[in-house]
Amino acid sequence: MRKKPDLRQCFARPRPFGKRLAVMCLGLVIQGLGLAILRSIDMGVDPCSCLTQGVSRLTRLSFGTSQVLCHLVTFAAVLFTEPGRIGFGTAGNMFFLGYISDFFTWVFGFLPGGFLGNTAVRVVLLLPGLAGLLFGAAVYMCSGLGASPYDAAPFIIAGHTKKLSFRVVRMLWDLGFMAAGFALGGSVGIVTVAVALFCGPVVAFVQGRLERGIFSRDQEEKSRS
Repeated sequence: MRKKPDLRQCFARPRPFGKRLAVMCLGLVIQGLGLAILRSIDMGVDPCSCLTQGVSRLTRLSFGTSQVLCHLVTFAAVLFTEPGRIGFGTAGNMFFLGYISDFFTWVFGFLPGGFLGNTAVRVVLLLPGLAGLLFGAAVYMCSGLGASPYDAAPFIIAGHTKKLSFRVVRMLWDLGFMAAGFALGGSVGIVTVAVALFCGPVVAFVQGRLERGIFSRDQEEKSRS
């Protein structure tokens, strides 16, 4: 008989909670800025944002609101399978990342007309935008307050699918969202392909380094107490 999910596992508060919450917020701002740059230079976005763009064009809703709608489906799946993966980082990513990106995109609107449409400018901003997206994701994940529903779902699927490794599941997951987003009019480009292939390893590498640098002293104090 299948065990019912324990919703009390949601929103854990690992110590030091205040520091972790601040790190999470910083990561979301960096990630939102990177995403806004990528949206503005129109050279593709990550697969999840690609679908969000497609939904936004279909519904005429803002990018931020469309992202909330997209996440609600995967959030429900995570909630009723492995609620322990849901935390403050999950809610922050769901409800704030898209609107943070919308804010920076609005700020970029004050730049001179055609500035972000210039090919040289777009190429120059490609790397900072991609770096901001991936580094911001690693920062908010290293807070240990939960991942986005989009990132949590492949772990759950891989855990229930013995024949496929997590890496394969994650790649298929990203490609599926990319295809759906493209069909709805989302932006697919070099960034989309790069994120689909390299996001997992890059974020895991940076996240590990950040965790040791930011929370190592707290972990040492905890082990001594």
